[in-house]
Amino acid sequence: MFWNRPKSAIAEATPAETHQRVSGGEGILVDVREPHEWRAGRAAGARHIPLSELERRAAELPKERPIHLICASGNRSKKAAEMLTKAGFASPINVSGGTGAWMRAGLPVERG
Repeated sequence: MFWNRPKSAIAEATPAETHQRVSGGEGILVDVREPHEWRAGRAAGARHIPLSELERRAAELPKERPIHLICASGNRSKKAAEMLTKAGFASPINVSGGTGAWMRAGLPVERG
């Protein structure tokens, strides 16, 4: 599986890999961007938990399932994955390239 990683590294997945896995029921997608970014356009099916709220709201997420984290470019989602790893989550995965790469790949997007 692509999210296997050494204990010290954060797993990464491309937007296409993430879409395939999440669409197939292998994990969930969480967008950690700010509300105005979320409203402007997001990966279809993503849950919204801004990075600033993630620590407080982490209990809303399943610890044993893969959690794909996405932001605008991959920086905040990597921080989110590090936070979840430290909190004992089994499989946090950073979506490389973020929402920009998701949109460039022509994957489904929701707005509003």
